[in-house]
Amino acid sequence: MASKKTQQVLAEFVAERDWDQFHTPENLAKSIAIEAAELLECFQWGAEPADATNVRHELADVLTYCLHLARRIGVDPDEIVLEKLEITRKKYPVEKAKGSSKKLE
Repeated sequence: MASKKTQQVLAEFVAERDWDQFHTPENLAKSIAIEAAELLECFQWGAEPADATNVRHELADVLTYCLHLARRIGVDPDEIVLEKLEITRKKYPVEKAKGSSKKLE
């Protein structure tokens, strides 16, 4: 999960450049999708990426925009991830989901 220090450094980075004016929730959500596509492109021709450094950079871009969006809409990233994990834990109990990729109803 993102540390408070990481979140603070990102907020300062944006503030120093006066970029919050461009970081609407809509623009951030679009940026997440665009960066996720760039991450996926790293795996376009096989299961192993040709450039592991590029994978790290693209993943960092996705995470950065996710953290910016969380800050912008006023949610704590750790809290929402843990909340969603609890919902998923109930939907996919170990005894029904262990070792299976099947979607449960």
